[in-house]
Amino acid sequence: MSVDEQNWDREVDLLVIGSGAGGMTAALAGAERGLDTLVVEKSGVYGGSTALSGGALWIPNSPILVREGRADDPGDVRKYLDSIVGDSVPAERLDAYIEQGPAMMRFFEQNCPHLRFSWCEDYSDYHPENVGGRPKGRTVEPLPFDMNQLGADGDLQRPNSLAVPGGLYMTSTEFRHLNMVFRTWAGRRTALGVGWRSVVAMLRRRRMETLGQALVGRLRLTLQEAGVPLWLNSPLKGLITDESGAVTGAVVESGGRELRIRARRGVMMATGGFEQSEEMRKQYLREGGKDNYSAGSPDNTGDGIVAGEQVGAAVDLMDDAWWMPSFRRPDGVMHVLVSERSIPPSLIVDQHGKRFTNEASPYVSFVHDQIAGGHDPVWFVFDSKAKSRYQFGGVMPGQKFPAEWFETGLMQRAASLGELAQKMGVPADSLSAEITRFNGFARAGVDADFGRGDSAYDRYYGDPRLPNPTMDEVDRAPYYAVRMEAGDLGTKGGLVCNEHSQVCRSSGEPIPGLYATGNTSASVMGNDYAGAGATIGPAMVFGWVGARHAAGAGPRNVTGAVS
Repeated sequence: MSVDEQNWDREVDLLVIGSGAGGMTAALAGAERGLDTLVVEKSGVYGGSTALSGGALWIPNSPILVREGRADDPGDVRKYLDSIVGDSVPAERLDAYIEQGPAMMRFFEQNCPHLRFSWCEDYSDYHPENVGGRPKGRTVEPLPFDMNQLGADGDLQRPNSLAVPGGLYMTSTEFRHLNMVFRTWAGRRTALGVGWRSVVAMLRRRRMETLGQALVGRLRLTLQEAGVPLWLNSPLKGLITDESGAVTGAVVESGGRELRIRARRGVMMATGGFEQSEEMRKQYLREGGKDNYSAGSPDNTGDGIVAGEQVGAAVDLMDDAWWMPSFRRPDGVMHVLVSERSIPPSLIVDQHGKRFTNEASPYVSFVHDQIAGGHDPVWFVFDSKAKSRYQFGGVMPGQKFPAEWFETGLMQRAASLGELAQKMGVPADSLSAEITRFNGFARAGVDADFGRGDSAYDRYYGDPRLPNPTMDEVDRAPYYAVRMEAGDLGTKGGLVCNEHSQVCRSSGEPIPGLYATGNTSASVMGNDYAGAGATIGPAMVFGWVGARHAAGAGPRNVTGAVS
């Protein structure tokens, strides 16, 4: 049966499946090119994992960075990506990302007044010591956003379970300084500024959000004004193909019915990864990472990846994830450990009471080392000095750790290291010797075992009052230990795509009419992580690229110019 003879319940030019940053950017790009565009979302809330994230974008040479004097030679960006990606990603795909990212950001500035960003000053690339790396970083984040601008849609965004209480709102740049509120004048000034600003917002009845909530809100408002509809509670049930194997549409359940939606120009898969699928985790992820300690959207069960495979798509990088050291709170919420791993009077040990890597290293690198070495369980050990100076797990100095943390065994507390080791179930002599060795490194300011504090990335969240901002002696009772897990922000593996975001077969041939972006696609970052925002940045860029390709922007339009 030809496409024209099939019975369709709805016809559009571009069908976008998923409402995270990648999907909404694709929808925006489609609408800008004149396509009749529809976004469908499985959940009853929009935003996906983006709404739960820091909302940062790693896009070199964005106009924000250029104005800050942080422009790059694209060749340097490519060298940096080559240094971390190796040969796991085709050169054409890397080039498309480097070239089209600035074009997308320029279009935002020129045509989308709600999409505004600022530089995350000094937030280093994750491997700044590599050729082409930048210690000052290339990350930008969205400006704070008033959710009231969205009207009723403001209540339909996926809420962040780790939201800051009391109406406070802060950017990631501000959080870095607030983290040192008991240590630096910059931290105290930031606290005063954030507090005053938050009070003013409450008095004016504004619903201010930052991070991923702000990014999703800004994208949603832009789509509202572009007239792009968004269907919630509308899961994908499968793709529709013609006799040649081209994707012509999809079956979507909505309003209690299965609807056949024709997509004349293409279907963009932006359904996230498979981190919440127990079956797929067990099938694909490497040993040590199969258990589910994910902070990704609870709706990310691999639907788009499975649907793509059913029409012949190839997959890659399925054994890897955007790993994140984490712990699960007694209420079930996953808390990710980013800044905490740079707390100076702390160290992380395994089941033998031994350190095994640089605690302050990029989180994907940390968990790669954890999994590769079979380190399980892993304990975050710190002293009362750390407790009195730095926040941990959202608990500020002066606040008590929740009693449930101790009652459930998540956290241990002891008057001596020997008692702490017993509660942790590790050899006491081993733990004591490791802390003695660590304290010697702290006094010297040099970690001779793992180089903690050598990288600008390590030092970003450290204490600037110390010679080595990430190291101080663990020597003041009581002592604490928190059990950590090999968590993740989402999976890295997915549908193989070319430089136009077209989904490809194992032969390398694109499947006509099918595109993918974000964690539904195999990551352009390969097995590593370039910098903060290197998940959302590529998701948005390849959503942009794919939608414009579907609209006929041209298969070789990767020069960076907005046509």
